[in-house]
Amino acid sequence: MNGEFSVVGFKRGSEELQSQTQLYVSNGNMMSPQPNNASADDENGAKKAKLDRGYGSNKPSRVVHIRNIPNEATETEIINLGVPFGRVTNVLVLRGKSQAFIEMGDETASATMVNYYTNCPANLRGRTVFIQFSNHKELKTDMSNTANVAAHAALNAAQAIVGHTGEVLGGPNTVLRVIVEHLVYPVTLDVLHQIFSRFGKVLRIITFTKNNTFQSLIQFPDAQSAQNTKLNLDGQNIYNACCTLRIDYSKLTNLNVKYNNDKSRDYTNPNLPTGDPVIDHSLSMPGLPGMMAPSFGSSMPAAFSAQPLTAYGLPAMAALGRNAGGVPMMPGLQGLSIPGLNPAAMAAMGAVGMRMPGNQPQGCSVLLISNLNEEMVTPDALFTLFGVYGDVQRVKILFNKKDNALIQMADAQQAQLALAHLDKLKLYGKVIRVAASKHQAVQMPKEGQPDAGLTKDYGSSPLHRFKKPGSKNYQNIFAPSVTLHLSNIPPNITEEEICEAFSDKSGGTVKAFKFFPKDRKMALIQMGSLDEAVSALIAMHNYQLGDSNHLRVSFSKSTI
Repeated sequence: MNGEFSVVGFKRGSEELQSQTQLYVSNGNMMSPQPNNASADDENGAKKAKLDRGYGSNKPSRVVHIRNIPNEATETEIINLGVPFGRVTNVLVLRGKSQAFIEMGDETASATMVNYYTNCPANLRGRTVFIQFSNHKELKTDMSNTANVAAHAALNAAQAIVGHTGEVLGGPNTVLRVIVEHLVYPVTLDVLHQIFSRFGKVLRIITFTKNNTFQSLIQFPDAQSAQNTKLNLDGQNIYNACCTLRIDYSKLTNLNVKYNNDKSRDYTNPNLPTGDPVIDHSLSMPGLPGMMAPSFGSSMPAAFSAQPLTAYGLPAMAALGRNAGGVPMMPGLQGLSIPGLNPAAMAAMGAVGMRMPGNQPQGCSVLLISNLNEEMVTPDALFTLFGVYGDVQRVKILFNKKDNALIQMADAQQAQLALAHLDKLKLYGKVIRVAASKHQAVQMPKEGQPDAGLTKDYGSSPLHRFKKPGSKNYQNIFAPSVTLHLSNIPPNITEEEICEAFSDKSGGTVKAFKFFPKDRKMALIQMGSLDEAVSALIAMHNYQLGDSNHLRVSFSKSTI
């Protein structure tokens, strides 16, 4: 094929065109021939296009010309402008000229597209783009240009969703159903709004848990925005290696939101009640000092927008840097299409909602634990339990109030994770409460100060689970459950010995046990209740089973 690239969507150049001078495109019109070294128009070098001379821009054509595109717009986003109207067969992006061309499968599709965007102007990354017919009837792209290879990859991805008939598969409408798999870090309504509003205006969000899976319904004003969002975000991770988005179309065509709170939000109606009688009564009393302002995104009522969010210890909005695409960017993390979202920062954003005191302040790594069983709890027990969700640095059980303790985690991200999973957990027969502390660090007792061993420093402990950056242990964090995951089991230990040790040390009842079929170093053990499982984890983590084998115990999402 003499180096030519010929696939569906990319036309093979004719002999006549190969002999012609290469032409550049601007505003749908031919420009004067340029020398071959004129390649600085695009950030990757100007994209060269061989184009048949065709109709004027006021006549229908399969090729649509798009002007005023933002420099950071991706090929996928540009292709998505045409996807709802039919099959997209080719694309050419000239970023240096803020222009692009889309070739549709037929003139009917392109005409529908142009008519639609004439009445409802398209928007890419906050910028209005202008769409008209091109005076070219066909695109012939030069596949020797690496930028066109990237465009081809984006085109193939779009065609995987759009059938050959031009109909979008799956019944697209304005409402998306979103399932978050492998939920390691908390995902709040505000986190979802921050992510999904990148691709279109979000009207309403409802979040819920079904079959032990976090899900949400998100409504957009039009099917094109919903389609664009699905194409860009389906299968992507919110955070590194976890919180994976699975997106399909809902059977619902409209969402009916009754309350604006941390579970549901109607951004078109900020005056809805929260569903909490105390808060709703307070919000109905304007001018009340220290009033907490609810978070309604861009639709926050003016009456509330000037009131302090910190009156009840709530955090201010996380100060996020942004990359070229306007996406929050934190150092040290890289995502996919949602690069660099930091769990602690995003969780803090979610906390600026309809919650009362006890939210995690931005940057705070110290937690206050209350309602502890002071007869049984020890610093080591709290270190082990909270260590499931982060590296505990210090634990201090209050000398004069032993049913309270302070726990210092390695960072605010881990503190938020522990708070989300352990608040209202039953420990040694009492339901504990976990909240943010006003302290920035746990102080060790001064010399001679009575302490009775209630304060311990675990900074150098060998039992930290997350010492290594990007540790795989982050991928195996689950909520407390009756089933425990065991690892580092020596080969000569039997099921009976393990079950007996768990019963003796924790005082609980073992309901089931199962070695991993392909790896007897790991097993699952099911206790009689969640309370027993929590006690067993504390008692058996780091328990010595052999000469050099110390058991590792964590919560499991599996059942036996």
